Amino acid sequence: MLKIEDVHTYYGRIHALKGVSLEVSDGAIVTLLGANGAGKTTLLRTISGLIPAAQGRITLDGVAIEKLPPQKIVGLGIAQSPEGRQVFTDLTVLENLKMGTYSRKDKKSVNEDMEMVFHHFPRLKQRAKQLAGTLSGGEQQMVAMGRALMAKPRILLLDEPSLGLAPLLVKEIFQIIQDINKLGVTVLLVEQNAYAALHIANQGYVLETGRVVLEGSGFDLRQNEEVRHSYLGR
Repeated sequence: MLKIEDVHTYYGRIHALKGVSLEVSDGAIVTLLGANGAGKTTLLRTISGLIPAAQGRITLDGVAIEKLPPQKIVGLGIAQSPEGRQVFTDLTVLENLKMGTYSRKDKKSVNEDMEMVFHHFPRLKQRAKQLAGTLSGGEQQMVAMGRALMAKPRILLLDEPSLGLAPLLVKEIFQIIQDINKLGVTVLLVEQNAYAALHIANQGYVLETGRVVLEGSGFDLRQNEEVRHSYLGR
């Protein structure tokens, strides 16, 4: 469904991605693991068109998207929930969620999708009229994920959804990711909590300094000695 081939990306003179290649199958949950600075967020931002790829190809269903602007990429069905949530703090929860529908043409089905988001995140329904800036970190994460879902994505890019959350809320967020995936949404997940990510992932890739150094099924990577030592603390 999504194919990245030999992608190189730069921040100024910094060579952030150095020939990354990976695939995301339709309906799968794929996770990206790696230390801070490995290039995980850069890869998501490159897929989204927020940072241009200097070299390589990114294709969605065989169609090249690496030169498209972000709004066109969203229109093709790729939405991102960014690291650090980045909610609109001076807008209400409902207004934040509606921002996710900005590029949609099928306005009639927006209400159905809003109900779907409220079904997965009942707390957001309770706080629909509350300013997003007054929410807890966990609730803001739900807003960020819900806003991305309101774009009606085929592929959801999630950047550190469990960062800074209490363990009980982490468990809830990962269950919601699985529930969303069961609805037919493909997920590409960047996550520091490697243990939780590999338990729900069909496929995983490990990035180090801008390169893919390991890949395999979630199960295989959980058994890999290097992954266990570096990311699972076992």
